[in-house]
Amino acid sequence: MQPFIEALDSRVLVCDGAVGTMLYAKGVFINKSFDALNVTSPELVGEVHREYVRAGADIIETNTFGANRTKLGSFGLGDRLHAINVQGARIARAAAGAQAYVAGSIGPLGIRIEPWGKTGVDQARDAFEEQVRALVEGGVDLFILETFRDLNEIGAAIDAVRRVSGLPIIAQMTTEEDGNTLDGTPPERFAPELERRGATVLGVNCAVGPAPMLETIERMAAVTRLKLSAQPNAGRPRDVEGRNLYLCSPEYMASYARRFILHQVRVVGGCCGTTPEHIRQIKAAVRSIPGTGARTAVESVPGTAVRTGPDAHPVGTASKIQGPPVPREQKSRLAHSLARGRFVVAVEVVAPRGVEHAEVIAQARALKVRGVDAISISDGYRTGARISGLSLAVLIEQQAGVETLLHYACRDRNLIGIQSDLLGAHAMGLRNVMLITGDPGRVGDYPDATAVFDVDSIGLTNLVSRLNHGCDVGGQTIGAPARFHIGVSVNPAAPNVDEELRRFEYKVEAGAEFVVTRPIFDVGAFERFLKRIEPARLPVVAGILPFESARHAEFIANEVPGTSVPEELLQRMRRASPDEADREGAAIAREIAERLRANVQGLQISTTSGQIEASLAVIDTLG
Repeated sequence: MQPFIEALDSRVLVCDGAVGTMLYAKGVFINKSFDALNVTSPELVGEVHREYVRAGADIIETNTFGANRTKLGSFGLGDRLHAINVQGARIARAAAGAQAYVAGSIGPLGIRIEPWGKTGVDQARDAFEEQVRALVEGGVDLFILETFRDLNEIGAAIDAVRRVSGLPIIAQMTTEEDGNTLDGTPPERFAPELERRGATVLGVNCAVGPAPMLETIERMAAVTRLKLSAQPNAGRPRDVEGRNLYLCSPEYMASYARRFILHQVRVVGGCCGTTPEHIRQIKAAVRSIPGTGARTAVESVPGTAVRTGPDAHPVGTASKIQGPPVPREQKSRLAHSLARGRFVVAVEVVAPRGVEHAEVIAQARALKVRGVDAISISDGYRTGARISGLSLAVLIEQQAGVETLLHYACRDRNLIGIQSDLLGAHAMGLRNVMLITGDPGRVGDYPDATAVFDVDSIGLTNLVSRLNHGCDVGGQTIGAPARFHIGVSVNPAAPNVDEELRRFEYKVEAGAEFVVTRPIFDVGAFERFLKRIEPARLPVVAGILPFESARHAEFIANEVPGTSVPEELLQRMRRASPDEADREGAAIAREIAERLRANVQGLQISTTSGQIEASLAVIDTLG
């Protein structure tokens, strides 16, 4: 066979369809690792490849889309990574013979990388490189990086390939029907960035069917001269008797293949739901188009030699921000107070069950009268049907006339949903936010509920910082910059303090403006911790949590992760009678608050029950 680049220059190449769809149709359950079939059922994988070759595919992809250490690790197969990838390439090579090129398929890691997650770009690059080396050893002709949503992550994958090999790269993002990636980056940004990073062919695959993908291809063709690839799903899946079926006909897919080719597409195929019959029809459509075997004016841009190495490319376009934010002291009254060095007090209230909220509004008004600077509102209570924290914050600001500090968690929200929530909160006047990852776990009234984390608190801080610079997660302008006053959380009693400090430093780098601690019980340990975060020069608001009973103190000390309660305090609570325990807990909280006041710029007082009497007692001590 002629070299892949020469073939690409001389004709339109047809890629295969959905290997996973075919394996599923052959009886492989979706809760299994399809990649592991390379070593457990190689003949089955080879059979799928051969069906696509017989259908006329010029390129077949290895069955290794999820064969990275992270995804394989979820099946307990991390130590089989090398064998799975090498064998995947060799099975495809044997099936392709001299009729098709073998593309090493690499998908996302399945975790968020910086700036949205805790995995560094360098760590992601190393993870991809491990897979790349194995696929090269197995004998692939090129690489297809597919179904990526994050420019930084696909950039790390491109760099990994270039560290190891000079083989061609087809780099494909996945988009919504509006043409933007799932993280909101438009084709006008991601296409030039993929070109700059060193991709050979730019493309899109998965998520949408042929019609919306054609519009995306048209937009890409307007901003790059590189050849393009298009691999749509066979339409939207439909639930038929409990199975997701893709019902786009092969003829319909083939009709769009003809249209793709009119817009610089030189590699055309299919993704989810695409079968050998679809590929057969696409191949026939390609052959029927006059001139598809000749060179066209669409060529690679001269002078775009690929640079290699870990420092060859800066972080992708999506990480660039638009302009200066609003000065901190202008964002809110709380921000002004902290910027001016004034001591502040926030008190946490608990969201009520059901729709009645008069009592919590009354609590907020009482706290305002006592001079509290902000009402702190936790996010995502997991104990039943409660008003959301965001909604409660709006109600309190509107009806009680006092600023709130909204704790906003990543849990159970994806990146785009988070962005929408926060823009809505800003439109309704909320300014002070404390950004947290949120607690996982199967607790509360619904033990079968699960937690989903698209990003963590570091990624969330990066997101809000971008909004404050007038830009969204996809790098598009939002007009005027947001005015969020960004707080982050830190736990001085974390089991691994060094790791906690590392994450805190990332939050500071991402744009944190003040820090709120978890409840403090061991003042001596906290003072030592303060010295370690002093270089950040952020205002520190210390958490205070009055004990409500001896049992409550025992629970905090023994069952709440990342909490250190001195034995002396537990003994005091044990000695107190049941009728006096709450007052003893309030007394301990007042003593801690008095000791902390000289070293911090504020206090956040919380309760477990939602009653504010203990909080008021601490406030009275502060004067």
